[in-house]
Amino acid sequence: MKTWVYKGSRKADTYLYIVHENDFSRVPQIILELMGSLKLVLDVDLAKRDRLALVDIDEVKNKLVEQGFFIQMPPGDKQPETLC
Repeated sequence: MKTWVYKGSRKADTYLYIVHENDFSRVPQIILELMGSLKLVLDVDLAKRDRLALVDIDEVKNKLVEQGFFIQMPPGDKQPETLC
């Protein structure tokens, strides 16, 4: 499963994972607004990995399949998809 990871300009250490490069159609507008300008920082094939450094890879995969995106927030921050 290929994924593209973007860093937002408004919140440090916050990343948006999506399943198609530059396709933010499944990401709610409020999340895009909270993230600010997005910059591609990584593309990775999750099928070739068994873990990620700071997040549970299975949670990332599940969210990508279920909703088309995953938000990686700093520890202790409220997940923005709960705002939608």
